[in-house]
Amino acid sequence: MEARELRKMTTEELRAKLDESYERLMNFRFQLSIKQLKDHNLLTSTKRDIARLKTILRERELAQEEERVE
Repeated sequence: MEARELRKMTTEELRAKLDESYERLMNFRFQLSIKQLKDHNLLTSTKRDIARLKTILRERELAQEEERVE
């Protein structure tokens, strides 16, 4: 996922994507613990996706707060 693509999504879609990413990360961690995960890079890429999603959601939250102040 690229930030460009994510910024085009609605806030609700981003939250759904974030929940999905957390679930995927949990599954990857479980697979890692039972030694079934073949590609360890999936953990890193999923964590980065979560960080991107949270960053964009926070940007939107701050923009809304700024609009309220003005």
